[in-house]
Amino acid sequence: MALDVQIEKELPDFQLNVSFCASEAPLSILGASGAGKTMLLQCIAGLQRHGRGRVALNGRILFDSEQGIRLLARQRRIGMVFQNYALFPHHTVAENIAFGLNGLSREERAARLSALIARTHLEGLTERYPQVLSGGEQQRTALARALAIDPEALLLDEPLSALDTHLRSQVEAQLQEAFAAYRRPTLLVTHNIEEAYRLGEQLLVLSRGRVAAFGPKEEVFRRPPTREVAQLTGCKNFSRARMNADGSVEALDWNCRLRAEQTISKPPAFLGIRAHHIHFVESMPEGASSENVLPCWLVRASETPFRITLYLSLRPPLAETSAYDLQAEVFKEKWQRFRDLPHPWHVRLSPDSLFLMPE
Repeated sequence: MALDVQIEKELPDFQLNVSFCASEAPLSILGASGAGKTMLLQCIAGLQRHGRGRVALNGRILFDSEQGIRLLARQRRIGMVFQNYALFPHHTVAENIAFGLNGLSREERAARLSALIARTHLEGLTERYPQVLSGGEQQRTALARALAIDPEALLLDEPLSALDTHLRSQVEAQLQEAFAAYRRPTLLVTHNIEEAYRLGEQLLVLSRGRVAAFGPKEEVFRRPPTREVAQLTGCKNFSRARMNADGSVEALDWNCRLRAEQTISKPPAFLGIRAHHIHFVESMPEGASSENVLPCWLVRASETPFRITLYLSLRPPLAETSAYDLQAEVFKEKWQRFRDLPHPWHVRLSPDSLFLMPE
């Protein structure tokens, strides 16, 4: 199972120029608003006219600008879940799901409908209309309708964006269940970093219509190839960087010298570390290595139900300043252990957690 995509299309503000291959592993497409994510899905599904390129699904050509092949959306065998779900308001849940099953016999149609209702946990809702459904129920109905045609690929455009926190967690679990059973090319568009990580096995980062990063999610998050990708994947801490002759890295904005395990083919222009990878050293044993251990002072803290975000200065802060160098995240239990200790505190920037980025 493979979806091969090469698309070039002129948009008002930039050119969509994307090339990648998706297989059975769910692929999350992450990017800022206006990066071209929705347009990309619509081109693959045949809902927007392509410019140039080629789209093939399991060896079957859906679009090829050189050969003049352009299959209609209904010929592509692609299921799509829209951001607003796009359910037919005057059709029941069962009628919405069965909309694309006209070519089946009555018995086949009933069997397919029954299986989909069970698979998406819609029992007891089949005779209801969309306007009386919760957001989660609408989302599951839209997913069942997309799966009804037994699609060779599944595309989902921000499927959780309209849900509250409680429903989002429930529906996300159901999507994970559906993806595990489906095991065909699945593309999920989102601007939510954690959602992209949890639901996808592969990650494609889109920036102004171009692929900024593509690969296994762990690798993209662990070693982002550029500062832009690091920012789009949630990194908060950056310093301009210069490589020293001894192999250490000068963090120019942090005014310190660090060791990083990563090596890159080009001279590094930036150094980064994720907020949750900053470790607080509560005590320094006699003779312990001080490698990558830095003194710090708390500028301010921001609290969430389970975590604390700490804004840290690597030099004694001036009175009434909001300037900081690093942003760290810790669980509240950890915070309770060192919050009342005198300054300076100490943080360790582990060499294997630092990443280098070229210009």
